[in-house]
Amino acid sequence: MKSKTALVTGASSGIGEATAQRLASAGYKVYGTSRRGAQMNPRPFEMLALDVTSDESVETAVREVLRLGGRIDLLVNNAGFGVAPAGAEESSIEQARSIFDTNFFGIVRMTRAVLPHMRQQGSGRIINIGSVLGFLPMPYGALYAASKHAVEGYSESLDHELRTRGIRVSVIEPAYTKTQFDANFLAPDSKLDEYREIRAALDKLVKDVMTTADEPTVVADVVLKAASAARPKLRYTAGGLANRLRLLRRFAPAGLVDAGIRKDLRLDAPTASLPRTPVLAK
Repeated sequence: MKSKTALVTGASSGIGEATAQRLASAGYKVYGTSRRGAQMNPRPFEMLALDVTSDESVETAVREVLRLGGRIDLLVNNAGFGVAPAGAEESSIEQARSIFDTNFFGIVRMTRAVLPHMRQQGSGRIINIGSVLGFLPMPYGALYAASKHAVEGYSESLDHELRTRGIRVSVIEPAYTKTQFDANFLAPDSKLDEYREIRAALDKLVKDVMTTADEPTVVADVVLKAASAARPKLRYTAGGLANRLRLLRRFAPAGLVDAGIRKDLRLDAPTASLPRTPVLAK
């Protein structure tokens, strides 16, 4: 394991930092990345500057990891951001592009940059941090859910393409996780008064739920499990809630799931109000 090199994006905090630390403790030589690059806080891994929305930045960072480590055995695509609860029409096309540029096309850029090297060495793992919102809808979080659905489709298709080349792709699907994720929500840039009440209600819900969410280490442990599995699965849920939601989506009738979402979020009420029990997650 000590000879293996891992590259983890978005590793300055939260899931990315916990994952980089977990991999380092398991013997990987880990290179974490963030837009700010190296920081003063001591870590058991090296930090590099990387902006996943920039082709040049991605190519530069990958070249640097190859120069320092000689190879890349594992890529963990974690960098991403969320959007504050809002109606889908409250985000402009420019904002929608921005969300996808980080959450989806950032993964595509990173994958395209590392794949030539993995193909040359005949092995590699790519692990994408997805979400339960990659297989569930999120009313008032449509663009974020759409970006995570895109990650699921891309990852599954890519895994089929690469298996015969010794490379496997997996998606990790967490639910609510205690990170700075909610503190860095992107506010909608085209707010409408019609959605003011439901925005406020769901914003309060997210803040309340985050106080009892899973720790980032829960996700990090699943990343290591997927990275070290002799026969990795395509999808891994992370945490009890995520596992229950995956089972619900798989086995419950579609009409029951649909009705449950609308009831819990009170979407059919005359006036939108705070849901009693959260079902959906990061």
